[in-house]
Amino acid sequence: MCPSPDPSEAPELPREADHVSVSLELRFGTVVIAEASLSFYDCMAVTLLRPSAQCQACVRSLWGCNWCVWQHLCTHKALCDAGPMVVSRQSPPLSPAPPARDAPTSFPPTAPRATVALTPDALPVDTPSTATALDVPPGARPSLLSPRGPWAGPGPTPASASTGSPLHEAPPPPSPRQRPGTAVPAPTAFGPMATAEDLLASHPSPSDAAALPPALAEPGPEALPSAVPLDQPPSTAPATTFPGAAGSTKPALDWLMREGGELPEADEWTGGDTPAFSTSTLLSGDGDSAEHEGPPAPLILLSSLDYQYDTPGLWELEEMTLGAGSCPCVESVQGSSLMPVHVQREVRLLGRNLRLFQDSPGDHECVMELEGHEVVVEARVECELPPDTRCHVTCQQHQLSYEALQPELRVGLFLRRAGHLRVDSVDGLHVVLYDCSVGHEDCSRCQTAMPQYGCVWCKGKHPRCVAQEACGEAEAVVTQCPAPLIHSVEPLTGPVDGGTRVTIRGSNLGQHVQDVQDTVRVAGVPCAVDAQEYEVSSSLVCITGASGEEMAGAVTVEVPGRGRGVSEHDFAYQDPKVHSIFPARGPRAGGTNLTLHGSKLLTGRLEDIRVVVGDQPCHLLLEQQAEQLRCETSPHPTPATLPVAVWFGAAERRLHHSQFEYTSDPNVTSAGPAKSFLSGGREIWVRGQNLDVVQTPRIRVTVATRAPGPGQGLGWRHRVIPETACSPGASCGGLHFEEPCHVNSSQLITCRTPALPGLPEDPWVRVEFILENLVFDFATLNPTPFSYEADPTLQPLNPEDPTAPFRHKPGSVLSVEGENLDLAMSKEEVVAMIGDGPCMVKTLTRHHLYCEPPVEQPLPRHHALREVPDALPEFTVQMGNLRFSLGHVQYDGESPVAFPMAAQVGLGVGTSLLALGVIIIVLMYRRKSKQALRDYKKVQIQLENLESSVRDRCKKEFTDLMTEMTDLTSDLLGSGIPFLDYKVYAERVFFPGHQESPLHRDLGVPESRRPTVEQGLGQLSNLLNSKLFLIKFIHTLESQRTFSARDRAYVASLLTVALHGKLEYFTDILRTLLSDLVAQYVAKNPKLMLRRTETVVEKLLTNWMSICLYTFVRDSVGEPLYMLFRGIKHQVDKGPVDSVTGKAKYTLNDNRLLREDVEYRPLTLNALLAVGPGAGEAQGVPVKVLDCDTISQAKEKMLDQLYKGVPLTQRPDPRTLDVEWRSGVAGHLILSDEDVTSEVQGLWRRLNTLQHYKVPDGATVALVPCLTKHVLRESQDYVPGESLGTGTPMLEDVDEGGIRPWHLVKPSEEPEPPRPRRGSLRGGERERAKAIPEIYLTRLLSMKGTLQKFVDDLFQVILSTSRPVPLAVKYFFDLLDEQAQQHGISDQDTVHIWKTNSLPLRFWINIIKNPQFVFDVQTSDNMDAVFLVIAQTFMDACTLADHKLGRDSPINKLLYARDIPRYKRMVERYYADIRQTIPASDQEMNSILAELSRNYSGDLGVRVALHELYKYINKYYDQIITALEEDGTAQKMQLGYRLQQIAAAVENKVTDL
Repeated sequence: MCPSPDPSEAPELPREADHVSVSLELRFGTVVIAEASLSFYDCMAVTLLRPSAQCQACVRSLWGCNWCVWQHLCTHKALCDAGPMVVSRQSPPLSPAPPARDAPTSFPPTAPRATVALTPDALPVDTPSTATALDVPPGARPSLLSPRGPWAGPGPTPASASTGSPLHEAPPPPSPRQRPGTAVPAPTAFGPMATAEDLLASHPSPSDAAALPPALAEPGPEALPSAVPLDQPPSTAPATTFPGAAGSTKPALDWLMREGGELPEADEWTGGDTPAFSTSTLLSGDGDSAEHEGPPAPLILLSSLDYQYDTPGLWELEEMTLGAGSCPCVESVQGSSLMPVHVQREVRLLGRNLRLFQDSPGDHECVMELEGHEVVVEARVECELPPDTRCHVTCQQHQLSYEALQPELRVGLFLRRAGHLRVDSVDGLHVVLYDCSVGHEDCSRCQTAMPQYGCVWCKGKHPRCVAQEACGEAEAVVTQCPAPLIHSVEPLTGPVDGGTRVTIRGSNLGQHVQDVQDTVRVAGVPCAVDAQEYEVSSSLVCITGASGEEMAGAVTVEVPGRGRGVSEHDFAYQDPKVHSIFPARGPRAGGTNLTLHGSKLLTGRLEDIRVVVGDQPCHLLLEQQAEQLRCETSPHPTPATLPVAVWFGAAERRLHHSQFEYTSDPNVTSAGPAKSFLSGGREIWVRGQNLDVVQTPRIRVTVATRAPGPGQGLGWRHRVIPETACSPGASCGGLHFEEPCHVNSSQLITCRTPALPGLPEDPWVRVEFILENLVFDFATLNPTPFSYEADPTLQPLNPEDPTAPFRHKPGSVLSVEGENLDLAMSKEEVVAMIGDGPCMVKTLTRHHLYCEPPVEQPLPRHHALREVPDALPEFTVQMGNLRFSLGHVQYDGESPVAFPMAAQVGLGVGTSLLALGVIIIVLMYRRKSKQALRDYKKVQIQLENLESSVRDRCKKEFTDLMTEMTDLTSDLLGSGIPFLDYKVYAERVFFPGHQESPLHRDLGVPESRRPTVEQGLGQLSNLLNSKLFLIKFIHTLESQRTFSARDRAYVASLLTVALHGKLEYFTDILRTLLSDLVAQYVAKNPKLMLRRTETVVEKLLTNWMSICLYTFVRDSVGEPLYMLFRGIKHQVDKGPVDSVTGKAKYTLNDNRLLREDVEYRPLTLNALLAVGPGAGEAQGVPVKVLDCDTISQAKEKMLDQLYKGVPLTQRPDPRTLDVEWRSGVAGHLILSDEDVTSEVQGLWRRLNTLQHYKVPDGATVALVPCLTKHVLRESQDYVPGESLGTGTPMLEDVDEGGIRPWHLVKPSEEPEPPRPRRGSLRGGERERAKAIPEIYLTRLLSMKGTLQKFVDDLFQVILSTSRPVPLAVKYFFDLLDEQAQQHGISDQDTVHIWKTNSLPLRFWINIIKNPQFVFDVQTSDNMDAVFLVIAQTFMDACTLADHKLGRDSPINKLLYARDIPRYKRMVERYYADIRQTIPASDQEMNSILAELSRNYSGDLGVRVALHELYKYINKYYDQIITALEEDGTAQKMQLGYRLQQIAAAVENKVTDL
């Protein structure tokens, strides 16, 4: 037996619920013996669920609650303090818990007091706030416990009458106060799994003639405990304290114990063996502080508890009623529920059981809920004689009204007593209040109101529609309505064709549509009434008939018998005309503002006017005029020329003389520049096609605050750089700034950037060009993001005194200082003026502006100032929307005051010869100084012009390169990047410098000995699996003096191929050899380790890295490396390349720079293929060449385009093809590098070029097979590669011995910088003069700036840790850290050098310098020179030494001087991030190595590699045998013996076997 929970710990009830269920468990330690559901409920909360019928809700609840009529209280008690009680038909539920047991367990802070219902074993305790209901555990039968029973005290209990069940309840003795005719129901037993439906079904139905509570609940006086006096009223009963509750001094479990500390026996818990009513006790907390009693049932009492009891005399049996049907209730409204406003009427209601309120305190009143407030009137209740329960309620007369503009208002109604107690009523009890005046504004509408309202038109001072009772006198009721009255007619015009829908509004326009069906006239023309649009008396819509001509007249409506109404305004029939349209064409995307000119175009309703272009609607704009209509065209699927028509309702007017043309949409291909000052006004050039079809182009700038994202917040600059945050054309929030653009031509639109008032702290900017319905985002038109820069500032010409005029000497240059001058403006865009004369801007830098003024002083710009004597012109500078006034300018050569002649004569006479000499000397010195200053400024202007030209060239060439890369990207989507397969990749990395892998050769042994040799090579392969032998073999070879560095690398690659199928073993050998190498260098200088390939292990490391990183190269590095390769090739081929010297105009290597300015122009040839699979095709391929290209160079470019996507091995040899120039039908000419037309000057012959043959742009050329056999001249030492001289015919009649060829520049006659004349300039000026001719170095800067993005992308991918770093890199770096720790090397610089020498130097530099290792491409010497500079830059970034730059520093280091520190930080972060990642275990590495062995161990020529290795074994056979014999372990393993067997098999060598 368990106690019920502490009332203070009862959970709060949720809102709109009468109970809450929680889980209850019986545990022994941690073992759950049984569990059930515990329900807390509150009878008062039941009534809150249905406030309109609280009594019925109470007695119908599952909890067996009863209703005290007078107290208006729902309680679990069996009796009320006074007055009658309505008793529930329900009994407390058993198991399971009520359906809402899953109610939430977290509740509002306040809740009504709850009651505990315990099922099946419930202990009814007098608790002030809680009651519980338990689910029955399986196997248990319910027992009945109650604080009231037929016996009390600790005396002996009756014996159980049955032993079949563990607990039986004894029935109470028969009550002497049973009502006659009632019967006690038989016991009902519920199993442990009884449901709520079972409980309800087991209780007496309404047809049962039993009233349970009076018959069962009242025991006799002798059965009451002696501790409770019989005459004590319930209200004074002593309070019971629950053990363990707040304020109790007893422990929580004391109630289960006897006074002696023992639990009661089983027979003491039971009160008998035959229960009279088998149910569990439900205890209810009613939300009050009165005593809590349970329904009468057999019970068990414990002597240690205090209980409360009601005096039996308080029960009045005649005042008990049963079930919800006994509740006092108002059922309906008697008579009509309609009530007119402003009329006094009484309301009669029908109720039942209201007799129970007799003799109760308080009066009755009717409450009507009207527009949010209550209207209370007195009520009179009259009841029929019993047994009739009907009662009649009369609410006294009252006049009601409401403010809502609606004809009816539903008014809720209920009965209330004692001022606040609501009597039960049916749901929705109401009366309907109506107002005749709402919706019936005139007589006709009033007479058409619903008959039940009884509305009449009451005339008087204010005629109105009211209920008949509200109209004072009978003669005031109007029976005949007046004539129609027309208030308005819309529209007042319509086409003569008719069909215009005219809306007529007024009053008394008939009571039915038939009244006006044929009586409406518009300007005398019948107008057909639309019955669907007719509204009684107030409005009608009619459709005009055709008038045939223009006319005007009034609108009339006649109602038979009432008269006719005439409008105040006339209706006019008009004939509109359409004369012309503008513009006559627009884009098919729509959005063109079309203007139609004509007369009377606003005929009819504006909403009925439609403009149609073909079958596409043209949407009218807001403001229209009678002489012109403006509309916006809709999109059209295709370009077309379509007629234009205007519809006025059903009348059509066509434009006969012209049509509208839908043209192709405008297309924008580029826009620039990509910067603007915040003040705006910079001109943006928008280029494309069909731009002149746009009427009002606009530029829109959207500025918003950038939403913070992951990783943001540190790297943002202060200028605005847009990002793709939403789709083009979308609003995206933020502020919008627009400016109109100007259409210059079909290919150019100019837009001035709008001014921005300011920028938010973290701004986001989008620039768009709006071309009617088309929106073009600047980000898609220019590779450079658009940005707004800070406004420039300019200092006055006289900073000390801005008001004083600036003295200018003609011939000099004006110099103005400022800030941010070239951030978003070029010199061509700056407008500088001195008065009305332009000052030509020569140079614009970040801090200076230099302009060349007019020769003579201009006039002031304003005409008013020109008339003022001595007025000086003002110097102004316009930069976009900014205009700077920098002061007035006065030319030195013009003096405002002329000296009189007398003064001049007097001054000449008065000047002494000495003074004259001094003045002459001073003037000469001053002239020299000013001349030097002017020279210096000119030099400075030249240098700044040079810098500006380099910057402009970089931008232009970068744009061209990005266009080329875009085309390349589209080509790669189809063919992909031409990666080499792993076999070719491995061969080129393992054996660099070989034209073909040495492993492709045959073994070179007779067929008779081949099986024996192959068997011996197999034994050698097994012997290499011996780690001891392999280590001894390598160390022995390295100790031989004749074993060169080339041999070491070759042997290492042979071993790599031989062990490729066992990469785990190969890695173990590498670790061992590396450990030996570290120990060797630690003793000398550890920083020198791995710097060169001097040992076998160093080449093994290179091969190992190449194997492990192949997948990473293909998946990640391949794309940026290939894009860099194509970018370099495009830039190099874009300019002249000397075919003899290999020097190019565009390069990064100054040793390969073509310093001569060669004149050339690009050509586009139409190339055909006369051989191969594409022979005979009439459609040629466009090929871009230069007219200074040799024929061989042009041939290679043609082959690249004709065989695009074809592997190099499948392309024809260029030496077998000739270039044939085809002109017309029969004009065919073979072109070659040398022929009889070649120019010969002394000992020099110039190679023929396309310019030599005068091949024009667009010429057709074909590759045809050579007709003669060409012999390659091996003596041509000027040939840098295979591409030179191929296909050049030999000239038999020319002596080749003394003739030397040249292409662009003769090798011995290359220009040198001219030396300045001696004494012409001083030392510093001579340096500047020497630097100026070195302008060719700007080509290096241009090339570097163009390729910068591709170089950055490549380095970023290689040095990025955002994606997982290859496991091999992490594994090897950890190995180096481990070796440094083992040898006590704490210097991190040493470890950094090791890592740099192992990964960047051994692998990445090799890949960057040789892209042909990864791709199926062909490089040239000038491209190799560019890759060499980039590779050197990457290596410089990986080194720790700081490069101090000086005049003698290499050019390549100067080019990347600003970038190398940034690359260094990337390398340091890369190494640090790798160090911080999770270490790579040997198991993970071995798993990857095993996978690599499976995937890439194809036919790499292992057998040939073993045979090549054996050659070294044979060469150093004796030394190897000696080393093996000197090692004891090797002797035990018989390694020497096995080697002798291999020698005998492979070479038939005679051994000591």
